Amino acid sequence: MRKLIASTFVSLDGVMQAPGGPEEDPTGGFTFGGWTFDYWDEVMGRSMHGFDGKDRELVLGRRTYEIFEAHWPYQPADDPIAQTFNATRKHVASRTLKALHWNNSTLLRGDVISAVAALKAEPGRDLQIIGSGNLIQTLQAASLIDEYNMWTFPVVLGRGKRLFEAGAKPGALRLVASQTSTTGVVMSTYVPAGDIPLGSFAHIQPSAKEVERRAKLAREAG
Repeated sequence: MRKLIASTFVSLDGVMQAPGGPEEDPTGGFTFGGWTFDYWDEVMGRSMHGFDGKDRELVLGRRTYEIFEAHWPYQPADDPIAQTFNATRKHVASRTLKALHWNNSTLLRGDVISAVAALKAEPGRDLQIIGSGNLIQTLQAASLIDEYNMWTFPVVLGRGKRLFEAGAKPGALRLVASQTSTTGVVMSTYVPAGDIPLGSFAHIQPSAKEVERRAKLAREAG
């Protein structure tokens, strides 16, 4: 069973819309497109695994596919990310697209949850979602995502499409790796960790040893 990894840039308040530029996704009147641009440094450049598609196949929603298709095939031939994206298999979830023109791109047919579950069961490289917020929402609700590669930028956007919307499936995550850039971007990797563990700090009864200790202190304070 190969893994499905979701990689995304998010603001402190969880917005993932249009991180790359003003024209990327202005839907809903979003005016902060390009909010990641000023935070890039060498640390982030060296840590692009998870966003460069290396040794993985891509799973993309329609809008992210269209953004990538309009950009990566036209980059210089020696651009390593363009080389990877152009060559790797790309699986595209869309109800409206009828044909795909980017090299090695295939439409996911029928129900997307069933289609992605079938992809995971096939032999091959791990699967990588990049961007594709609506698709992440759907696959997260179906418990199909095995890993989250999240880069959290020190900005509050206040509005926009979020990584986890109100209908997200509740669940715990476990942090397995973390690194911070010189500009304050926290690059974290999480894996699902089952149900949310619940507890309460109210009415916690002290142990007998603690009761004895407190009584001794009270006596000494006299």
